Amino acid sequence: MSEDVFHIIVTLAVCLACISFIIQAGIVFGIYRATKVMQVKVTNITDRAEPILDSARRIVEEARPKINAISDKALEVTTIARQQVARYDELLTEAADRARIQIERIDSVLEETVGRVQETTAAVQTTVLKPVREIHGVVSGVRAAISTLSRGNRPSVDHATQDEEMFI
Repeated sequence: MSEDVFHIIVTLAVCLACISFIIQAGIVFGIYRATKVMQVKVTNITDRAEPILDSARRIVEEARPKINAISDKALEVTTIARQQVARYDELLTEAADRARIQIERIDSVLEETVGRVQETTAAVQTTVLKPVREIHGVVSGVRAAISTLSRGNRPSVDHATQDEEMFI
C-alpha cells in the first residue's frame, strides 16, 4: 500500500472517530437534558410526597406502642386459650373414661338382672304354675266325675255328643 493511500485511510479513520465523538457528545447532551427534565419531575413528586411520608411516619410512630400492646395481648390470649383447650381436653377425656366405666357397670348389672329375672321366671313356673296346672287337672277331673254321676244314665247313642261320636 502506498503512503498516500495510507494517509487517506488514516484521515478517514480520524474523521470517522471525530464524527462518532460528535454523535456521542450529542447523545450525552440528550441524556443530560432528559436527566434534568426527570430531576424536575422527581423534585416535584418528592415535594408532594414528603408531607405524606411525614404524616405516615408520624402515624406509624404513634401506632407502634398500640400495635405492640395488641400483639402482647394477643399472645396472652393465645396462651390462655391453649391452657383452656388443654384443660377441656383433660376434662373430656376424664368424663369419657368415667362414662365408659359407668356404662360397663350398667351393662353388667343389666346382664345380672336379666339372668335373675329368667331364674325367677323359671322358679315361678316350676313352683307356682305346675301345682296350679295339677290342681286345675284335678278340678277338671272332679267336675267330669260329678257331671257323669249326676246324669245317672248314660245317654243313648242317639243322644251322643259330638266328642263322644269321635270315639265311637
